[in-house]
Amino acid sequence: MTETSLYIVRHGKTMFNTLERVQGWCDTPLTRNGRQGIRYVGLGLQDTPFEEAYSSDSGRAIETMRILLGEHPEGKNLPYHVDPRIREWCFGSLEGAYDAEMWGVLPRVLDFKTEDDLFATEVTFEEIARAIVGADTASWAEPYEKIKERVWNGFEDIAQRREKQGGGNVLIVSHGLTIAFLLSLIDTKQPVRANLLNGSVNRIDYKDGEFSIRAINDISYLERGKSIVSKDQE
Repeated sequence: MTETSLYIVRHGKTMFNTLERVQGWCDTPLTRNGRQGIRYVGLGLQDTPFEEAYSSDSGRAIETMRILLGEHPEGKNLPYHVDPRIREWCFGSLEGAYDAEMWGVLPRVLDFKTEDDLFATEVTFEEIARAIVGADTASWAEPYEKIKERVWNGFEDIAQRREKQGGGNVLIVSHGLTIAFLLSLIDTKQPVRANLLNGSVNRIDYKDGEFSIRAINDISYLERGKSIVSKDQE
């Protein structure tokens, strides 16, 4: 049986990413630079064979996947599925606010003075989720256990199905906090991350019911795609 590997890409840079606004279940399209960055990633992944592709149901993830598949030699033939379980966290009434506002409120909810103080400690995703629920005046934010169930089940189901079908590589587009959260569920020693780059690739292998982390925040595919374009322009 071929090894099962998930290549999980953070979606391309969007309008809200550029404006530094909170973007969970709310959605904005990729910018021109965001689309170009994902095109580079797609070119960098050209030599990586994939059996199928998945993205979250958010527009920015779907747009990202279409660009990736458009640059891959087998992209037109890859089965592509949309799975809402791998979408970003819901931030409730904090959606659309400036990042600085949310990361200014959450430390105070958790009794820290600043965002820097928050991340200087061993803060957990469970504590952050609880703080978001506490700060959400609309009562829309997801409780920790609900996020944990949907994210874990979503990625595990993808991996299990691929393993049962003989293994191979799966191309996935998801979101920054969701990917970082998954990494922490696989390995509890992983820190809370809020800095996964747009277009970064995070590789996770799956075998006999166990995940293992192979790469985090990898931008080598993006850089390889840039070099391909540069050579073509010479």
